[in-house]
Amino acid sequence: MAGQNSTQDFVKIENIRSDVVIVKGGQMRAVLQVSSINFALKSQEEQEAIIYEYQNFLNSLDFPIQIFVNSRLTNVDGYIESLQQRLTQETSELLQMQTSEYINFIGEFVKEANIVATDFYVVVPFNLVEVATVQGGAGERFKSVTGQSGGLATMEPEKFRYYKSQLTQRVDFVSSGLHRLGLTARTLTTEELISLFWILYNPGDLRKKGLIKSIFE
Repeated sequence: MAGQNSTQDFVKIENIRSDVVIVKGGQMRAVLQVSSINFALKSQEEQEAIIYEYQNFLNSLDFPIQIFVNSRLTNVDGYIESLQQRLTQETSELLQMQTSEYINFIGEFVKEANIVATDFYVVVPFNLVEVATVQGGAGERFKSVTGQSGGLATMEPEKFRYYKSQLTQRVDFVSSGLHRLGLTARTLTTEELISLFWILYNPGDLRKKGLIKSIFE
């Protein structure tokens, strides 16, 4: 029907390749998964030092970053299913009883406790429009930068590697700054990026795709 928009029209992701998210409009994104620290358990001096380093980190950036927190209820369905399969294969009555009680305990514990798993991410951008603007304009210049009218998704491999290297420099800079805060960061792989965005766009279909691992596995 004319005038209707498809779901893809509302999704800004054009492609994911070589550990890079390609966003419509000539933009590249790397996603870092970052560890956490318990700020409340730090001494006052340690807290002040962390705040000071965080201020220095933010002031050192000459490009924007996005801090993203993803919280979700822990999924133990796969773990319980594996225990149930083991239960059917168990020949010892004592172990059958213990396994059955353990399955019930895990199910009730997770249901009552509402265990939440939280992941922290930093999104690092690189915009090819910036390059095109520096070179003297954003219109036809953008096509010359990408080498294709279709943009990053169809960019020549050599040019893609070059602009990915520019993004990687930013990633290394951000990782170094986070390290000074006592945090570790690693870049998500292509497979992990696909899994992450599937989780975000399909929060009710996690068990079907098996993309969340149980904390007990």
